[in-house]
Amino acid sequence: MNRHFRRLLAAASAVAAVAIVTPTAVAAPETASSDVTITSRPTFKMPFECGQKWRGSNWNGHSPAHAIDWNHYDANGNPDDDGRRVFASAGGKVLASYYSTTSGYGNTIVIGHGDGWRTRYAHLKSRGVAKGDTVKVGQRIGRVGASSAIYNISPHLHYEQIHNGSVVVSVVQGVTWEDGLTRYQTSKNRC
Repeated sequence: MNRHFRRLLAAASAVAAVAIVTPTAVAAPETASSDVTITSRPTFKMPFECGQKWRGSNWNGHSPAHAIDWNHYDANGNPDDDGRRVFASAGGKVLASYYSTTSGYGNTIVIGHGDGWRTRYAHLKSRGVAKGDTVKVGQRIGRVGASSAIYNISPHLHYEQIHNGSVVVSVVQGVTWEDGLTRYQTSKNRC
């Protein structure tokens, strides 16, 4: 009986040792097509007034890749975005507010949202925030324009979502903007 007890004890110890050193399975976080963890991405809203419908264009060859150019049209289909208000698509701290003479961005604002996330708003007619300001989602930061020291462009908002220094495929109000898209989206910001 003593030998049987020792064998049973040895078998139980072996099972316990395997259970302790074997790693448990952990589900990997879901990732977007740009290999960015979805769980860390802020919930970005469109940078426009609630209920406004804007046309976004994200074409192959756009510089940088993954950026969206937003335009607004009146009831007759004429562009009317010049001077329209631009709002922060998520809360954060203004990391930059400047006029670029080298990149073609013109009046530019960059907002940091934490965890390596930033948004860039470019070609603005005017900037309403300064570097170091804290902004809330939906706070006015500027107006749509056509500013650029390099290019002769029509009014639009150039918009980027940046993670850890790289422009990534944008997700705006739960909609993923893969490259090569042109579509309309209605803002839920400030609703």
